[in-house]
Parts: sequence; structure tokens; C-alpha cells
Amino acid sequence: MAASFANHRCLHHTNREAVARCPECREFFCRECITEHDDRVICSACLKKIVARETRPRRSFAVLLRPAALFGGVLVAWFFFYLIGHWAGALPSSFHAGTLWGQSYSDEDY
Repeated sequence: MAASFANHRCLHHTNREAVARCPECREFFCRECITEHDDRVICSACLKKIVARETRPRRSFAVLLRPAALFGGVLVAWFFFYLIGHWAGALPSSFHAGTLWGQSYSDEDY
């Protein structure tokens, strides 16, 4: 279906007939005010906005999660070794002397 732009004028050049309508801003433009981008006709103002959006660096949530995950991993490892140390410190001295099970070992037995 062909669009009729005979009754429409360019937004910037009121004495010129419009040849296209920008799909972004929905305004009518003459041949000088439009350009082709990604297989569609678009006005220069909308093209500038699209290019600015595409070139803007995106902040990734993963960038913020990486230090938190590292800190969490270190915290879990510290807690694990803390529990092992706490458990080893709670052992009775008879365990270290070898008399816990009623049998005493000396250096001569080895």
C-alpha cells in the first residue's frame, strides 16, 4: 500500500512536499531531512538519538556482583577454617597424647 504524502509538508522545510514519515517521531520530512539506517528511513534527529543509545557504555550488574562474590567466597572459606580450628581446639588433650581410647603410645613403639 503506497502512502500519499501530497498533503503533507516537511517539518523543517515547509515549502517542500514530504516524501517519508519517520517511524520514531512520526513526523513528515523531505528528501534532504531523512536518511536510511538499518533498512529503514529515519530523520536525522532520531538517528542521533539511536546512535547515542547504541554507543553509550552499558553498566552491567555483573560488574557489581564480581567483588561481592569474591568477598562472599573469602568469607565462606574463613568461616570453614574457623570451624575446623574451633573443633580442633575443643578436642581434649588426651586425644593429642594418644590416651583417649585407653591406649598410650610412646616414641619407642614406633
